[in-house]
Amino acid sequence: MGTVYKNIDAYIANFPHNVQVVLQAIRTTIKGVVPNAEETISYGMPAFKYYGVLVYFAAYKNHIGFYATPSGHEAFAKELANYKQGKGSVQFPLETPIPYDLIARIVKFRAEENLTKKEK
Repeated sequence: MGTVYKNIDAYIANFPHNVQVVLQAIRTTIKGVVPNAEETISYGMPAFKYYGVLVYFAAYKNHIGFYATPSGHEAFAKELANYKQGKGSVQFPLETPIPYDLIARIVKFRAEENLTKKEK
């Protein structure tokens, strides 16, 4: 069984400095879009909740996995087309610039989606 992290700080601290910088930037991007999002660890990776799950992200050897549920990925399918994907996941290679602006737009979409569901 893998390491169990108590919080996002502990998760980020587990990686080399260059990956920590990327993970912290993603965290900051998410909090910049949804300041009230709750930080947690879910499925062993950093997660944010805002009226339900917002997004998850995780570091791997050669990429950052970003998980915005299928709806978040479907809404940005054209912009994510150049990245390796699964259902509700995308891989951002560590050797290329991370698309923080795209991450911010996806997070905004997911926050609005969750808020709409809550209000119904």
